Amino acid sequence: MSADTTPYDALLLVSFGGPEGPDDVLPFLENVTRGRNIPRDRLLAVGEHYFGFGGVSPINAQNRALVVALQADFAANSLDLPVFWGNRNWAPFLPGALTEMADAGVRRALVLLTSAYSSYSGCRQYRENLAAAVDVVGERAPQLDRIRHYFNHPGFIEANVASTVAALETLPAESRPGAQLVFVTHSVPTPMNATSGPRGGGYEEQHHDVARLVTAGVAAATGEDHEMALVYCSRSGPPDQPWLEPDVNDHLAALVDASTPAAVLVPIGFVSDHMEVRYDLDTEALATAARLGLRCARAATVGTDSRFVAGLRELVLERAAAARGEEPVRRALGALGASHDVCPAGCCPNPRGPQRALCGAD
Repeated sequence: MSADTTPYDALLLVSFGGPEGPDDVLPFLENVTRGRNIPRDRLLAVGEHYFGFGGVSPINAQNRALVVALQADFAANSLDLPVFWGNRNWAPFLPGALTEMADAGVRRALVLLTSAYSSYSGCRQYRENLAAAVDVVGERAPQLDRIRHYFNHPGFIEANVASTVAALETLPAESRPGAQLVFVTHSVPTPMNATSGPRGGGYEEQHHDVARLVTAGVAAATGEDHEMALVYCSRSGPPDQPWLEPDVNDHLAALVDASTPAAVLVPIGFVSDHMEVRYDLDTEALATAARLGLRCARAATVGTDSRFVAGLRELVLERAAAARGEEPVRRALGALGASHDVCPAGCCPNPRGPQRALCGAD
């Protein structure tokens, strides 16, 4: 017997997108920064990060793997729900994904964002892009409902605990007990930190909650208590504009000054290894640690971890039950509780002015 996913007849995975060859890099970066008057020299400088990896971001390959993992999990658990995929900034683009869904007869679909947290760049901007894609496709476009933010869902937390424990085990035994867990996420301008939503806290608060939950989970799994810190990577924008700090590299230097024996970088802000992980952490931050003589390991992102994928299935069933007017069990760990299904009016506003967005009250 199939699990009940009505009224939905598909799931749409929505992600950032990334280049898949050298010729894609600058057009991709132009898509990302369109309307922001970013100088070409800056785009070329960022492009070098991609060219160092052959012009290929790992994010599209990892999204393909996540689609396959979701399809396999759904089939194993009797969910008859096809999975589609579309990106904001590179192929497959959202209008094409919606057209493909319409051609397949999809009339109402769930949307899964590859961003676990609420913020303008992590939620509302995706919702604005979905609204623009619906406008392109027109009346054939399916109705879209977003799955809630899942930063504190047990599936996300448990997968991060497991990857952190695995990274700790790669450190020399003598430095492991004193290693600090350094939780890393993408920095944002400080005005974007707060959200006006009634539940779920702001961007920084959500990450602090996840860091505490993962630290507690690691202690339960290993019997060891570790200090923790939340730091940031990928700062951009003009130097006079305040962004969330400290930068991961500055923090690693501070750990050396404090005689901390080792660190584990835990990229809780990212679902998969895209360029901010491969370059900012695996290239820059690990090089900083090596230069400073600090033992350092990097935990894996949740990717296609079975605990994470099973949690996404649970969220699909939860949202479907809510759409049917039932009262689903909403599992969430920590102090912030389960986030909202429908974004409230004014939540995570666009700093460049109001724009229409789907899956919200405005």
